[in-house]
Amino acid sequence: MARPQPPPWVHAAVLLCLLGLGGAIEIPMDLSQPPTITKQSVKDHIVDPRDNILIECEAKGNPAPSFHWTRNSRFFNVAKDPRVSMRRRSGTLVIDFRSGGRPEEYEGEYQCFARNKFGTALSNRIRLQVSKSPLWPKENLDPVVVQEGAPLTLQCNPPPGLPSPVIFWMSSSMEPITQDKRVSQGHNGDLYFSNVMVQDMQTDYSCNARFHFTHTIQQKNPFTLKVLTNHPYNDSSLRNHPDMYSARGVAERTPSFMYPQGTASSQMVLRGMDLLLECIASGVPTPDIAWYKKGGDLPADKAKFENFNKALRIGSVSEEDSGEYFCLASNKMGSIRHTISVRVKAAPYWLDEPKNLILAPGEDGRLVCRANGNPKPTVQWMVNGEPLQSAPPNPNREVAGDTIIFRDTQISSRAVYQCNTSNEHGYLLANAFVSVLDVPPRMMSPRNQLIRVILYNRTRLDCPFFGSPIPTLRWFKNGQGSNLDGGNYHVYENGSLEIKMIRKEDQGIYTCVATNILGKAENQVRLEVKDPTRIFRMPEDQAVKRGTTVQLECRVKHDPSLKLTVSWLKDDQPLYIGNRMKKEDDSLTIFGVAERDQGSYTCVASTELDQDRAKAYLTVLADQTTPTNRLAALPKGRPDRPRDLELTDLAERSVRLTWIPGDDNNSPITDYVVQFEEDQFQPGVWHDHSKFPGSVNSAVLQLSPYVNYQFRVIAVNEVGSSHPSLPSERYRTSGAPPESNPSDVKGEGTRKNNMEITWTPMNATSAFGPNLRYIVKWRRRETRETWNNATVWGSRYVVGQTPVYVPYEIRVQAENDFGKGPEPDTVIGYSGEDYPRAAPTDVKIRVLNSTAISLQWNRVYSDTVQGQLREYRAYYWRESSLLKSLWVSQKRQQAGFPGDRLRGVVSRLFPYSNYKLEMVVVNGRGDGPRSETKEFTTPEGVPSAPRRFRVRQPNLQTINLEWDHPEHPNGILTGYSLRYVPFNGTKLGKQMVENFSPNQTKFTVQRADPVSRYRFTLSARTQVGSGEAVTEESPASPNEATPTAAYTNNRADIATQGWFIGLMCAIALLVLILLIVCFIKRSRGGKYPVREKKDVPLGPEDPKEEDGSFDYSDEDNKPLQGSQTSLDGTIKQQESDDSLVDYGEGGEGQFNEDGSFIGQYTVKKDKEETEGNESSEATSPVNAIYSLA
Repeated sequence: MARPQPPPWVHAAVLLCLLGLGGAIEIPMDLSQPPTITKQSVKDHIVDPRDNILIECEAKGNPAPSFHWTRNSRFFNVAKDPRVSMRRRSGTLVIDFRSGGRPEEYEGEYQCFARNKFGTALSNRIRLQVSKSPLWPKENLDPVVVQEGAPLTLQCNPPPGLPSPVIFWMSSSMEPITQDKRVSQGHNGDLYFSNVMVQDMQTDYSCNARFHFTHTIQQKNPFTLKVLTNHPYNDSSLRNHPDMYSARGVAERTPSFMYPQGTASSQMVLRGMDLLLECIASGVPTPDIAWYKKGGDLPADKAKFENFNKALRIGSVSEEDSGEYFCLASNKMGSIRHTISVRVKAAPYWLDEPKNLILAPGEDGRLVCRANGNPKPTVQWMVNGEPLQSAPPNPNREVAGDTIIFRDTQISSRAVYQCNTSNEHGYLLANAFVSVLDVPPRMMSPRNQLIRVILYNRTRLDCPFFGSPIPTLRWFKNGQGSNLDGGNYHVYENGSLEIKMIRKEDQGIYTCVATNILGKAENQVRLEVKDPTRIFRMPEDQAVKRGTTVQLECRVKHDPSLKLTVSWLKDDQPLYIGNRMKKEDDSLTIFGVAERDQGSYTCVASTELDQDRAKAYLTVLADQTTPTNRLAALPKGRPDRPRDLELTDLAERSVRLTWIPGDDNNSPITDYVVQFEEDQFQPGVWHDHSKFPGSVNSAVLQLSPYVNYQFRVIAVNEVGSSHPSLPSERYRTSGAPPESNPSDVKGEGTRKNNMEITWTPMNATSAFGPNLRYIVKWRRRETRETWNNATVWGSRYVVGQTPVYVPYEIRVQAENDFGKGPEPDTVIGYSGEDYPRAAPTDVKIRVLNSTAISLQWNRVYSDTVQGQLREYRAYYWRESSLLKSLWVSQKRQQAGFPGDRLRGVVSRLFPYSNYKLEMVVVNGRGDGPRSETKEFTTPEGVPSAPRRFRVRQPNLQTINLEWDHPEHPNGILTGYSLRYVPFNGTKLGKQMVENFSPNQTKFTVQRADPVSRYRFTLSARTQVGSGEAVTEESPASPNEATPTAAYTNNRADIATQGWFIGLMCAIALLVLILLIVCFIKRSRGGKYPVREKKDVPLGPEDPKEEDGSFDYSDEDNKPLQGSQTSLDGTIKQQESDDSLVDYGEGGEGQFNEDGSFIGQYTVKKDKEETEGNESSEATSPVNAIYSLA
């Protein structure tokens, strides 16, 4: 069971009620008035040559206007052309070609003039063009021969149609061409292959153009591809191979741009249009495209990637979207980028469009025509279609740029004025008439209307009126009381009265009175308040067996004066009531349930004013009562709902609620949640009241005064919550005065001459009685004047005609029909702020370094702030770079200095640049006037890192380095510094330094050996010093993963030399003699004291002490770091270790990387033998020598 959201038409009705509340007042058509254009064709009017031409122009006025046209700025005589006619009572032109003629003869620029005796209104200049869909030129296309892996562009070059045709690619058999990141269509219509594969020969390629008006498709002769390849095409082998390109022997290539070409381009786009940037790259493998904006992020809310990330679209661009964008194309071989400088221009757009001016004789007024654009548009005023300069002089009229001021207007001042604002990208034309009338107030709607509205809704009572001078309008209820405005009421400029929340007491007769110096007029509206339509017994989810009978309840409560209609939906579609169904006022019965009856059922209860709906799901079980998948998916084990709720022990502030628990479904109930609903403030909304342990089924509930309670209970176990119980009967507590006041009381100005007092309204359980209202009191804090007060039913009251930003004492007290609440606390609020009147003076700038300046200024007088001083703010922009060829963005930036400060620092500036700066005072309303513009120049700084530092290794002998100039030179580059060092694992070689001229962007390094890699660090320099560095490493060579093998081969080359063999034999002989001498000495005088030679002394518990073994270790011939000693004392061979066995000799030893010999000899003594009778195993050639000794 569920209550859906209100239907869309409910929201639409509320929206329609709120639209147009601030619109201009219209002159009734029975009064004299100049013409007004009401309908016209678009500025660029493209027509179908097969149809008659229609150029629309309609206008209203009194007397009815007459029409004439110009074509190409010359009078167009409609009567002379038999094909041209003008519709009756309209200026719309109809050009008829049924009797022949060429539409192209009528192309040109048309303008409509609507005229009566009070003035002339103009349409836009309508450019008429005839749609064109020229044929494709015939051409014979030779097969396109291309090497596999190479890029390819198939050009479309469609005929220039009007409007431009839609381009798409298909085969000659009308099969669409599959597109992906490798093969795709560009915005210009060409088909781009980032790299051609042999399977691209399987189809041909034809460009198609679809023309809008003729709805025809023209097809270009197809292209046929011939792909040269080293391997025959095998689809299955390609599909299964992890690297399609290497499998086919296609050489891998770094990316390069196919469109646009080069490294930089520029693009201009108009404000409000879509910006489309495109980058299509070739390469093997197919490159990926990424987009960035320099100095910021892409606008996430407007940016969209298209065509497999090859296109970036930014919708409805504004000036903030200008700047430099770049696309980065990358694959595993490298990356390139293309920079696109985007300039946003703007056709004129309105800031303040002139509006019709209705004046009484002797009144003053003005017409304002303000527009912006890039370049700045020019403004031209016309009157009745003629330039204002050539119009007869009018002493009551004064032109001041974009404003015309009228003083002491008379009947003769009536006219239609045109404002034409234009720049190179377009124009805007607006008509605004000046009508001078002397009319007493009149009502424009039927009298004594009846408005019916649902309780607690928002509604609007209309009272359209007219008069000149413009009347003032006031509303009264039941013919008495003060003017209705503020609190729960709001009066709009057009006279409509909005009631924010309708209550029963709002029912009655409302009178609107319009008054000016010539008289008054009034009208009445009768408001009736109706109870809402509510479904209080909703249909419930049910699971029933096939063939049984099911009943879905839908009991409705509604206003008896409204006609109720109950209908049913099945799966959100109208339900057809067949022979097996019976619909009653409060239920729907289905007999002999079948499987097709399964689904959702919605009960819709509606009157002519509102509706309510509730939904339930019916599940049909099979004969063996196997639940459907939907039921099987529901959580199991939640408790059943409690039932039979009963209220006892009724008291003024409490009641006892008792219920019968439902089945716990094998999971004990842990808690009961009691909820309540009241029908006055939030009917139908349930709130948590209290929570009780699962062991109780009766509880005393504490209640608030004057609430019509209804309760329900929810059971909770570890699986989840039950469905709510059915509601209890209602119980209304007696009323009492409020015991609290509204919270969050504030007083803030929304305009410079008011203060809006707001608070958080009290809820139903705090009202304590009927007719809850609020007594609002206020007074100036300094003057301690008497309290002003007003009674308000809403949560807002506006105090008008206040001085600018002065403190007020505010109190808001709750009151109902039983009395007032406690005395409220006093809150300090402030009336509205106005813009500051003064700018900071004596602004001084001191340059701290290349990226920061310090500012110092004189504070403004406190009375000129006209509000709370938020901050002093500096606006600054980069005017130019001292590097003449460098384009800079002149986007304004700001730095704020909160509080009453007199100095501050602006940082993050660009070095070596010319800047301009202005300062303002900021309060809660906004910025004050700007100070005198200051100029300053930042000195040189260190440059940013060089861009796109690339390290390539074409062979084992050389490494090529390339880089681009820094994005921000920050001065005049004096050169580049390159530091590089070879390394092999953790071993570093000697660092080398190279210095280059500022124009050099390439360098080649000759490798000293084929094994080591190199680490390069590059930075740019100015006269100030070196900037940020970028570091890259040379790529690992393919055989770097097996350095041992390469090293062994080098050693093998040395080992074959005769001198090396002789040297090794001599060293071995000397070592053997030395060992024999040591052994003899040990036999005579005890153990040879070698522990002093060891790196780490043996401890007394060392087992080698016990068995009499000893180590011989030469400090200059230690084992390689990282080698491991085995249990028998031998050295385990590591990755780069070499055994003497490799050189034809026995014994365990190694050569260090510098060729030195490492030896370690160990003799073990049997533990069971004594020291004087030694006998060792000959575990090595060395041990054999010991045994001989």
